[in-house]
Amino acid sequence: MRRHDLLALLLLAAVWGGSFLFMRVAVPEFGPGPLMELRVGLAALTLLPLAILRGRLPLMLRRWKAILVVGALNAAIPFLLYAYAAQSLGAGFMAVTNAVTPVWGAVIGWLWLKDRLPWMRALGLAIAVLGIVVLVWDKLDFSAGGDGPAVLAAVSAPLFYGIAANWTKRFLSDVDALSNATGSMVAAALVLAPLAITDWPSQAVSWDAWIATIALALVCTSMAYIVFFRLIASMGPTGAVSVTFLVPVFGVLWGVWFLDEVVTRQIMAGAAVVLVGTALALGLVRWPAARVVRP
Repeated sequence: MRRHDLLALLLLAAVWGGSFLFMRVAVPEFGPGPLMELRVGLAALTLLPLAILRGRLPLMLRRWKAILVVGALNAAIPFLLYAYAAQSLGAGFMAVTNAVTPVWGAVIGWLWLKDRLPWMRALGLAIAVLGIVVLVWDKLDFSAGGDGPAVLAAVSAPLFYGIAANWTKRFLSDVDALSNATGSMVAAALVLAPLAITDWPSQAVSWDAWIATIALALVCTSMAYIVFFRLIASMGPTGAVSVTFLVPVFGVLWGVWFLDEVVTRQIMAGAAVVLVGTALALGLVRWPAARVVRP
C-alpha cells in the first residue's frame, strides 16, 4: 500500500468514525429522513459548484443512470438505515457493525464480478459474520421498545456499501472522484427528498443539532466521498472499503470521549472477531506457507 493511500485511509476512518457521533447528536431532533436529506443535500450543494467549474457536469449527465444507482446504494439507503439505528444504538456499536463492509464487498465481487476468493479469505468472511452474531446476540429484542429493528438496520447497511463499491468498479471506474461524489450526493438527495418533506420536524431544532448536521454533511460526506472514490480508483473497491477496518477504532473512541458511551466486553469481543475476520477476508493476514525441507 502506498504511503498517501494509507494516510487517506486513516483520515477517512477518523472522519467516518465521527459520522456516527454526529448522527447520535442530531437524529433525535431531526429524525432519520430529514437528517439524511440535509446530509446529502448540503454535501451536494457544496460539491456541485466545484464540479461545474471543473467541467464535470456533462459527464455526470451522460452517466446519470449509473450514478443514480450509486447515490441510492452508497448513500441514501445505508445513511437512512444508520440514522434510524442511531435513535437507540451507540456510536461505537454502529461503527463496529460498519466494519463488515469489506466482507460484503468481497462477497458481492465474488458472486457478481467473479473476483477470486481464496479459501483463507472465505474463512475470514465466515469469522466476520460470527463476530456480528457475537455483537448483536443479546440485542435482537423485537418486543415493543426493543432494539431489534435498529440492530437489523445497522447490520444491513454495510451490505449496500459493498454492492455500491462493486457497482462503481463495474460501471463507473472511468469516472473521476469529483463527478462520482457530486453525482451520488445529488442522486441521494433526490431519493430522500420525499421523506424529508413528509417528516420534517415541527419544532425548532437546537444549534447543537444543526452544527452536528453541518459537520456530518460537509466533513463526513462531501470531503470524505471525494477521498473514498479516489481510493476506489487507486486501490480498487476491496482495498477502498478496507477503511471500515479502521472506522470502529475511531467510532468507539469518539463515542467514549464525547458521549460518555460505555464500551462493554461484548462490544469489544464482537469487534475483535469482526476485525480478525475482516483482516483475513481482505488478505491482510495470510496463512504461513509450509516450509519444504530438502535433503
